[in-house]
Amino acid sequence: MTKQELFDKFIEFMGEFAQIKAVAALRDGFIMTTPFTICGSVFLLLANLPLPGYPEFMASIFGADWTAPLNAVAGGTFSVLALIVVLAITYKFVENEGCDAIMASILSLSTFLILMPPQIVSKGGETVGDIIPKAWVGSNGVITAILIAFFVSYVFCYCEKNHIGIKMPDSVPSGVAKAFTALVPGMIFFTSASVLYGLCHYMGATTLPELVFQVIQTPLQGLSDSLAGGSIIVGLQSILFWAGIHGPNVVGGVVSPLLIANSLDNQHLIDAGMSLINNPEAKIFTCQINDVFVKSGGCGLTLGLLFAGIFTARSQQLKSLMKMAFVPGLFNINEPIIFGLPIVFNPYLLVPFIIVPLIAMFITYFAISTGFMAPFSAVQVPWTTPPVIAGFLLNGWQGAVVQIVNLAIATVIYFPFLKAQDKAFLKEEMGEAEESEDNAVMAEIKPVTER
Repeated sequence: MTKQELFDKFIEFMGEFAQIKAVAALRDGFIMTTPFTICGSVFLLLANLPLPGYPEFMASIFGADWTAPLNAVAGGTFSVLALIVVLAITYKFVENEGCDAIMASILSLSTFLILMPPQIVSKGGETVGDIIPKAWVGSNGVITAILIAFFVSYVFCYCEKNHIGIKMPDSVPSGVAKAFTALVPGMIFFTSASVLYGLCHYMGATTLPELVFQVIQTPLQGLSDSLAGGSIIVGLQSILFWAGIHGPNVVGGVVSPLLIANSLDNQHLIDAGMSLINNPEAKIFTCQINDVFVKSGGCGLTLGLLFAGIFTARSQQLKSLMKMAFVPGLFNINEPIIFGLPIVFNPYLLVPFIIVPLIAMFITYFAISTGFMAPFSAVQVPWTTPPVIAGFLLNGWQGAVVQIVNLAIATVIYFPFLKAQDKAFLKEEMGEAEESEDNAVMAEIKPVTER
């Protein structure tokens, strides 16, 4: 098998992978969490704005406990992320199957809560029961939430499509009929959850979320936080997008839960009064590195390509494209350049489109690991926030400097490749111009010969 055939097989496999129902639901479900994480980030950012003297100024106006209302919003968003995830993924999966998505989501939520630890131990050593522990309905419970969402979605859709449930007469209102139809799958979910709870409690003195966290989530987060794991994530995004598959959506659907969990773990360290700089417990590779520092201007760090185009463009095609794509690129919208240049299946730009984000990832990773920049907490910025501004909001002047360095290097790397592309465009335009001139001459000669 040739390299091209192997590459084609890989792209075909990833295209089919992106269409798997569970992967699509996972991707769409995490997209639904965006309003919660972004809004929660705004309030966290207001509580931790990286400006000298800002905390003292706010405390002088609102008192020493001025951050409490802001942190309460974070507690209602980030700290219940697993609850949001189990609802969102179940809803998207069941909705795509054409079944009762609302009922399935509620059943999924109840099933998830049945499996929660029933009590916590306070800092004073007192056992507190009858609570929903935020420690396990937040980032630590995300993988469990995903597993529960898939289990409930598959079983619920199977039952509804095969009419497994209590059938009510046609005279009964549809809302009541749907409620009775959900009784059978509900009993299946709750019985299964009860059995799982009993097995974990009596055989291991634990709960399912705690077991999943230890056996699955912790190793996966460790892998995602490594330089090798980060390289695979970043490289795969670019390869797939170059091949016409939306790489960030496909890859993000799988790794976003882990990267978000990494940033939330860092937030827990901050909440405990610990510094993240040079802290061996802090996670380096988080969603902010991937979303803000690796993808400035969009996947492939194409804002660097646009800057290179300003100095390179001689062909009318590239000049027009730069004018059209530059402003959207400043706000991280790069579809005009991805599909307008295009970058998709463009041999001139394959190498820089993969190498540039990898280098940006290495630089950002190195800046954090050496202590120049702090690891990222739960604070995020809207994805349309322009580069440099986004870096400053997330990590002060150090974040802005790292973004500037990444953009400068991206511009230098893209320059020779884009210059070659521009020459090809110019050659095409000159050929078309010569052809037009020849046609014009022939059009003038033809009437003379006809006379």
